[in-house]
Amino acid sequence: MSATSPGPTRAVQIPPAGHYRLDPDLSTITFRTRHMFGLGAVNGSFALRGGEISVLDPPTESTAQAEIAADSFTTGNATRDRTVRSAKYLDTANHPLIRFTSQDAATADGAWTLTGVLDVRGTQRPVRLAIEQCELTGGRLTASATTRIDRTEFGITAQPGMTGRYLDLTLDLTSHGPGETG
Repeated sequence: MSATSPGPTRAVQIPPAGHYRLDPDLSTITFRTRHMFGLGAVNGSFALRGGEISVLDPPTESTAQAEIAADSFTTGNATRDRTVRSAKYLDTANHPLIRFTSQDAATADGAWTLTGVLDVRGTQRPVRLAIEQCELTGGRLTASATTRIDRTEFGITAQPGMTGRYLDLTLDLTSHGPGETG
């Protein structure tokens, strides 16, 4: 498995069955990694392009899909950002989207996980997201999840040591249910 995840830290409320459209303007995808042989921290983000969460009954049958704009990779260092977007790493000219499609939702001891396939640069690998928070307020569903991605499992192997191997991702997502606009 190309990703691991820590346990839950906040409450998970199962929302009513329905389809919830992800709102790119209200959602964030952030990451933390290391560089320079682990000596320095790098924080950055990606932009969500869109997606949907389908809550079903029973909730373990629920699904999710999301698209991330690969060229939205940003760390605040323009040189590094250009390099990571280049063919050496993400190859955003040929692979503009990073996609996630869920395959399984599960619960054990009160902790929820969402397992699926992440497609980066045309390479698909399994990932597991730890659902840390999920709640419905009005018609708006908010959810937070975390995972750890190993970039080498997606064929991104440039500059070992200088570039961190693992990315710890945090997804803070907001979506709109039926009749809720955003």
